[in-house]
Amino acid sequence: MSHAESQGRSEFSIGWVIGEKVYHGEVTGKDQKHGDAERNNRYSRPRDDGEDGVETFKASGMIPRKGEAVFLLHYEELLQRRLGKYQYTVSIRPQQLVGRLRVEVNILENSGITSLEVPPLQNSKNKGSRNEADDVSPPPSTEIGHTKTIAKVTFNPNVVQQAKIARNGILGDFIVRYDVNRELSVGDVQVLNGYFVHYFAPKDLPPLPKNVVFVLDSSASMVGTKLRQTKEALFTILQDLRPEDHFNIIGFSSRIKVWQQDQLVPATLDNIRDGKIYIHNMSPTGGTNINGALQISTKILSDYITQSDVENRTVSLIIFLTDGQPTIGETKSAQIVNNTKEAIRDRFCLFTIGIGNDVDYRLLERLALENCGMMRRIQEDEDAAAQLKGFYDEIGTPLLSDIRVDYPPDSVEQVTQNLFPNYFNGSEIVIAGKLLKQTANSLHVEVTASNNDKYVLLKTDVAIDLSGKNHVGGASSGVEGPAGDRNYVERAWSYLTIKELLTSWLKSDNSEEREHLREKAKELALMYNFVTPFTTLKMKELALQAEPPEEVYTGPSTEGFGQIVQGLQGHRAPSGSVPGKPVKQKTKVSKTSADGDPHFVVDLPLSKLTVCFNIDGEPGDILRLVSDHKNSGVSVNGELIGAPAPPNGHKKHRTYFKSITILSNKPERSYLEVTPTKVILDDGERLILASDRSAVVGSKNLEVSIFAHSNVTVTIRGTIGFVILIHHYKNPAPYQKDHLGFYISNSQGLSADSHGLIGQFFYQDIQLTQEPLDQTHHVASWNQTPETDVNSSNVLKLKGRLVPVVWKQRKIYNGEQQVDCWFAKNNAEKLIDGQYKDYLASHPFDTGTSSLTESRLHGERN
Repeated sequence: MSHAESQGRSEFSIGWVIGEKVYHGEVTGKDQKHGDAERNNRYSRPRDDGEDGVETFKASGMIPRKGEAVFLLHYEELLQRRLGKYQYTVSIRPQQLVGRLRVEVNILENSGITSLEVPPLQNSKNKGSRNEADDVSPPPSTEIGHTKTIAKVTFNPNVVQQAKIARNGILGDFIVRYDVNRELSVGDVQVLNGYFVHYFAPKDLPPLPKNVVFVLDSSASMVGTKLRQTKEALFTILQDLRPEDHFNIIGFSSRIKVWQQDQLVPATLDNIRDGKIYIHNMSPTGGTNINGALQISTKILSDYITQSDVENRTVSLIIFLTDGQPTIGETKSAQIVNNTKEAIRDRFCLFTIGIGNDVDYRLLERLALENCGMMRRIQEDEDAAAQLKGFYDEIGTPLLSDIRVDYPPDSVEQVTQNLFPNYFNGSEIVIAGKLLKQTANSLHVEVTASNNDKYVLLKTDVAIDLSGKNHVGGASSGVEGPAGDRNYVERAWSYLTIKELLTSWLKSDNSEEREHLREKAKELALMYNFVTPFTTLKMKELALQAEPPEEVYTGPSTEGFGQIVQGLQGHRAPSGSVPGKPVKQKTKVSKTSADGDPHFVVDLPLSKLTVCFNIDGEPGDILRLVSDHKNSGVSVNGELIGAPAPPNGHKKHRTYFKSITILSNKPERSYLEVTPTKVILDDGERLILASDRSAVVGSKNLEVSIFAHSNVTVTIRGTIGFVILIHHYKNPAPYQKDHLGFYISNSQGLSADSHGLIGQFFYQDIQLTQEPLDQTHHVASWNQTPETDVNSSNVLKLKGRLVPVVWKQRKIYNGEQQVDCWFAKNNAEKLIDGQYKDYLASHPFDTGTSSLTESRLHGERN
């Protein structure tokens, strides 16, 4: 006899070879009566097979005396990401010590494996608790090896090692946890043979403040272990609240007891202490008024959201825990669900937890499903407190709200859920769909979301390889045997679609709608070999003879794998590959800039002149480009990086901008740091974006637009604008470094008192004139400009200073435009106020407001 988990698993294929007989598992449909019974009893009571929280199917067969049998199970599973890790579990329960036992797990992740761990074997009592303090080392005989993208884990204990773990042969669950490299982008989009699947799990986002109401069952049935473990978990959970969070606590039995009447309180140390005291003093008594507790908690949270006007800047949720069924007040499940949905009205989410064996799990699941939440079953054992804390950890750190994922409507169809109320840290959003245009070269993807008072827009084109390198199998039905090649992306779509149909079926109270959903889900389940409430797995003897193989092992084929996976990863479409792909932004940019080595260009519209100069700094120097901290509140600094000089050059080395830092302190303090690889935005909450992915992040006073591999556009209060070009070298020479260029697009909001190497010229009146030359000047300027007298020199007049200049041509915008300018030599001597060294900042966030800096330049300004 054997069993296999079916929860969260995809297509099944099962077979036996007993002696010379071969048995094959076939998925067939159930009649409607059995399907509805499954719906009504889905969570009535845990099964008695010792596997808590897991649906199972069982098949049995007789093995003749001294006979041999081979049991083959093939399945696919869409791993769920929880607490920042994917977890794969293999149940090892042979019921006896065996001479040959081997588990081999192979992982291939083209985006890169960032962490990999194998905890000790876990049994059903501690399964899922994720108590890292107990995860000391892998099980005996475990071997772990991995490269950047491939990992192999083996567990091969001999009989002695098995006996040390468990003499009865019930070893437990062998678990592999890992995560992959990810960043704040649209995520990983895989396209294959007319289908796509999209994985979205950003990182480096600041947590959103949350408003949470804890609703705890304190009825008589909670007496003893259940209430004690609930209190232990809540003590830890309250301690994990952040200062910007608000909370309240409600205990319910026959009566509803509210800790803080009609309000939520901030998570201060005093309030957390008082909340713990309130929970500590809870005593079990009376019945279970589930409807009353939900109505009161919903009203308190709704009123707080309305009165505080925090709906768009925070995430609100109710965490509801009970161990029983409704016995007081409204006791009809359907009415409780309707009352709760009507009270919440999609304003926040409800998360439900059932503890013990007497819970109406179907009621808790429907409450959660109808109100954008999740339901979790917790078994009453010595580890329940850790399981409660683990569930809270999954939803305790919201990072995004109101997530919407869009694809061109004329390019896709039958897309699974693409609107999500929240994204929690450590989780993952998965979407799949069909392609309408199978000959298209790319798929455009856009993700919009909110993070506190900022909106986030991420977009890219995912290349579709039409050459056949990413073709996996020719059949589209996805129902071949285990050895066949099938479209895994198509099966991921079918799995998610069936899952959504099952959810709608569970939620519906309309008989006609239920029948329609049932037939649709059953049809897909039979097509793709899914075991669902509408299908069952039956074993049938095949009319053929077979000899059991000496060893059965199927490993992943790696031939051509690099090409295949590379073709499936989301990346930018080749230039010009598809009509309608995003074009470069048409941002209006002036000539005023600092780019290259670094070469400065200053456009003076009032004087109808363009002036240019070079700054020969040292690696590590931080240059003040714009300083207007006291008025507009804006400062811009650029840090230099060094590189060897080109061969036969006159310079000892080159310098480029390796980072540009933009600071603004009005109306609130914020800063933006740009490098060739990333953009860091911090306005009290830190956000990190990759510069090779297009994105838009904005709030009332600041908008940052990233055009992948090209530029970053910054707009402050609508009146100040900068553009930062990103220069990348595919095959750089030793004297070439990836670097940045800084351009002004709008200086309207900067004051007349602006300063810095560029800022001092915004409102400057400069005149070009010719002055008689002495012999030295005559030699230096001979034939430098086509319009000068050989006996005179071109000079700029500003602030009573005369600055010799020569005519030059300089290329800007990545060489796309050539400008004529008057060049001032010697580090812009006399052109700029003071000396070059007066413009050195002490650190990237220096706003130039020190008395020393002001005194250096005061005389020069006047």
